[in-house]
Amino acid sequence: MSLPTLEALLARNYRVIVCARPWAKTLLSGYALTGFVPMQGNWHQDARTLRQYRKNHQHKTCFGLSLPDSLSSALIFRWAGIPTAGYRDDGRRFLLRWSIKKPTTSLHAVESWYYLAKQATTIWQQPIAPTPMRSLHLAGVPEADPTLFGLDPKQKNILIAPTAVGLHKGQVKIWPHYEALTQALQAQNYQVYMCPPPNEVEQALQNAPSATRLEPLPLLAFAQLCKSVDVVICNDSGVSHLAAAVNAPQITLIGVTDAARTGPWSDRAICLGQMGKWPSLENVLQHTHLISTTP
Repeated sequence: MSLPTLEALLARNYRVIVCARPWAKTLLSGYALTGFVPMQGNWHQDARTLRQYRKNHQHKTCFGLSLPDSLSSALIFRWAGIPTAGYRDDGRRFLLRWSIKKPTTSLHAVESWYYLAKQATTIWQQPIAPTPMRSLHLAGVPEADPTLFGLDPKQKNILIAPTAVGLHKGQVKIWPHYEALTQALQAQNYQVYMCPPPNEVEQALQNAPSATRLEPLPLLAFAQLCKSVDVVICNDSGVSHLAAAVNAPQITLIGVTDAARTGPWSDRAICLGQMGKWPSLENVLQHTHLISTTP
């Protein structure tokens, strides 16, 4: 969900060094980044890593943009000696050089992070575009190619993601009807696939045993798979955001999250359900037929 901000910064010729978990390096390999500093989740260790990176590369002018509003992200930049802009909540005010107040209206996470970047870059006298782009096209992802994944392009191919890690505020994040959906779609000659990561294979087999399982893929290859099917059906999860990042048609199933805040940032996504109420099987089937037959 930070892609609109990243692309806007690069469009204004900022030299961007991304600080993120190691897996993000491959995902962002298609962008002309100045650097990438892997973060491991221990703020003290990460601050040392960032400080050493800055020392090695001798950047004369360096500003930080702390998109997450966590205390640890502000601490990392402060201990690394980097003057930083960020939202002022969660006790971060005195850790930031530019403490920015959150907007009073409720925004999608994409809009909230973009607003922060817009305020910061205005202070730095090189403002980004006023609003984020609505459609995303993750750089570095190859074009759609169903045959690369063993799919028949003459068939209607559906990719489901019947897994989710952990709980959201104590609630299960997985729509409960993936197996029934799979069987109903197969009865209507749809080909239903899933491609869970290694640590979610067992959960996927429990939740949708009738779906055809593809072997786990690296992130960019999985993103290409999302582009290569007719519809991606998933929970409000990482798969949803990755499908949105490549502008793939998708149906996102909402039951315990707020789609207005964390749903996919895409005009090609249909969100079904709402916080506290999962969508029905019939509703998902109806929209699957609709979106899979739309040119």
